[in-house]
Amino acid sequence: MADAPATPVESGPKKGLRRAPRRAAPRIDMTPMVDVAFLLLIFFMLTTVFRKPLAMEINLPEPGAEVRIAESNVLTIFVDSHDRLWRRFASDPPEPESWDGLAPRLRGAAAANEQLVVLAEIHEAARYDSMVRMMDTLEDAGLQRFSLIRLRPENVPLVESLETGP
Repeated sequence: MADAPATPVESGPKKGLRRAPRRAAPRIDMTPMVDVAFLLLIFFMLTTVFRKPLAMEINLPEPGAEVRIAESNVLTIFVDSHDRLWRRFASDPPEPESWDGLAPRLRGAAAANEQLVVLAEIHEAARYDSMVRMMDTLEDAGLQRFSLIRLRPENVPLVESLETGP
């Protein structure tokens, strides 16, 4: 046996160059996060407070158009420079009115007269808030036909006499 030829022995990879085992990349499951996102979306949609739209549709007449209305169907509301109210039905003398009592009175007048048209004459020195409040009151009363105009020159002395009292 001593004379058996020696064969080279194949050895495995060198021990000094060993590779590190591959690690799996961390994987995050996104399903629970998507579930939470949809639950929050549904929660906020269901708990949102719904309110009436703040816009009001206004139909303006054609320029120069003249509309004839019987005086018995006209309720005039005057707003003076101090935001006080007076109401006058047809040609009756004006009577003082409160902002709180205006909407119920308008509802009653509209129920009694289907042809009722409200004419709100607002003093030019009145606050803008008065005009907005008047529009809201008219809408709350359910009136479909009304006009908002600047206090007519012929009614200025009447309103000024109401402001100072008799």
